[in-house]
Amino acid sequence: MDREPEELQFIGFFGVFQEAYKLVLSWRRIFSKIVLTLVLPLSLIFLFHIYISSILFAKIRRNEHALEYTPDGSAAEDRILSRLASEWTAYLLFKGVYLLGVLIFALLSTSAVVYSVACVYTAKDLTFPKVMAVVPKVWKRLMVTFLWTFLILLAYNTVTILLAIALLVITGTSTAGVVVLVLILLAYTVGLVYISVVWHLASVISVLEDSCGIAAMRKSRVLIRGKLWLAIGIFLLLNLSFLAIEIAFKKLVAEGGRKGYGVGPRIGYGALMLSLLCMLILLGLVIQTVIYFVCKSFHHESIDKSSLADHLEVYLGEYVPLRGKDVQMEQYQV
Repeated sequence: MDREPEELQFIGFFGVFQEAYKLVLSWRRIFSKIVLTLVLPLSLIFLFHIYISSILFAKIRRNEHALEYTPDGSAAEDRILSRLASEWTAYLLFKGVYLLGVLIFALLSTSAVVYSVACVYTAKDLTFPKVMAVVPKVWKRLMVTFLWTFLILLAYNTVTILLAIALLVITGTSTAGVVVLVLILLAYTVGLVYISVVWHLASVISVLEDSCGIAAMRKSRVLIRGKLWLAIGIFLLLNLSFLAIEIAFKKLVAEGGRKGYGVGPRIGYGALMLSLLCMLILLGLVIQTVIYFVCKSFHHESIDKSSLADHLEVYLGEYVPLRGKDVQMEQYQV
């Protein structure tokens, strides 16, 4: 990073993107290898999931449509029901494998990018073999943070659903009930965005500090204060871009054959969406780490670069996380 730590607090919305772009451009050889090794497989898994899901759902819809016109108790109905059971089983198994693959490569990609950006920040010698050596040891800490986030989201979704059902039972389908349901949906969306932003920052904390899991989430909540709207704005922009790529791939590639697109154009569109998705994921992970340093600077918390560099270095044994006494939240004068 070209800026001094105390200057990072003044970075705005576009400044974060500019800082991330400079990092990727300056260290493009390392980040290109990370993309080819980890981000590309992650992107392929995601797009492949959209394509296969589209095929499976098309079959399921055809069989469900045929079932509507099949006499009850007939042999044809039994055959269709059997096919539907097989197709839903295949879809659920495929979904499970997909989620596992996405989780593994997402954690590995996050580990690699956060570690690399931190090495750049500390002016530590950075090589691709070193990145790949530390990644398998760091991702375990990220897994703990992810599991806590999953439990928090599970509880959050469960409480929201139960509350919505209870209010609908009380108010019914009246105008008041609809208004209440809309308010619950809005509040739920706001809460979901907040939890997601805290989780992304907690992922960086899990790599660079001695905290992971619920402790990292708590630290993230404190650290994000003052820069919450900046983080939310960037989070929404990145996710809207992600959604746009997903919709474009589904319409142009997964469903392109039914809309008259030839094989050649579909392959071209697929390659374009794959490239855009890889760049978006890489940029998002770099931005995630930059926001961490921006938040530290905003709270006048300075990381001891020498201690951080020593702990990021991995030569022997297990990954050694930063201890509290090594990462001091030192106050500096602006």
